[in-house]
Amino acid sequence: MGLGAISVRGATKIYNPDEAAIVALDGCSMEIGPGEFCVLVGPSGCGKTTLLNAIAGFHDLTGGTILLDGEELSSPGKPAKPGADRIVVFQNGALFPWMTILENVTFGPLAQGRLAPDQAKKEALDMLETMGLSGIASDYPGRVSSGMRRRAEIARAMMNRPKVLLLDEPFRAMDALTKTMAHQFLLEVYDRTKPTVFFITHDLDEAIFLASKVYVMTTRPAAIKKVLEVDLPRPRNYKLLASPQYQALRQECQEAVREEALKAFTAGEREM
Repeated sequence: MGLGAISVRGATKIYNPDEAAIVALDGCSMEIGPGEFCVLVGPSGCGKTTLLNAIAGFHDLTGGTILLDGEELSSPGKPAKPGADRIVVFQNGALFPWMTILENVTFGPLAQGRLAPDQAKKEALDMLETMGLSGIASDYPGRVSSGMRRRAEIARAMMNRPKVLLLDEPFRAMDALTKTMAHQFLLEVYDRTKPTVFFITHDLDEAIFLASKVYVMTTRPAAIKKVLEVDLPRPRNYKLLASPQYQALRQECQEAVREEALKAFTAGEREM
């Protein structure tokens, strides 16, 4: 598809405006260039997922505007509308349990009529190999590990060739070793296809290792507190974690997040 520039301009979201009036987003603005790997961090319940859902087209906005390649996706009074140019991978699994991994990964392009069956199979097997999953193509989701299922979901998303890949803490439940492997496979796909990525996490090491740019959000009502440009070379490997540049970025990010986390803890914020 190409491009994938996201412009968030003064995005505001108020839940139950006539009753509790919970302000989730308050004038949130960011500019994400085509092919950037943007990672969003911030306290639990601050509004990260609300922003992702607004970009995905699952929420409308109370104020402000979101644009994709200059075209308006969301603004007050404009009905939210998902699109094939934006694919979401959620925290909870969404593979079809009655389909094999290969059938899951080919489902999108076949349903859209975008690829012939033979071509879809060829591309899917190539994508599964890139994600380290070539040995499980004929297995059903219930027979493989949770880490493999998450990678298969990303492979399925990428088979749809989205402009924007939206990931809501996809590796949250993984142990450290499995997460490390998942990061490496995700970056291999990203380096090869260069979609725009919007990735939510609480893990600062994950954020800095993956990102081109890290946005730190304030506690609710959420706005952008800090933007860190992650000027680390690609392709990346875990030797970077020992570099002075990486450690300095992590310290800067940690200080910004900790300050907001303390505010959220004091206020007794909860996940939304």
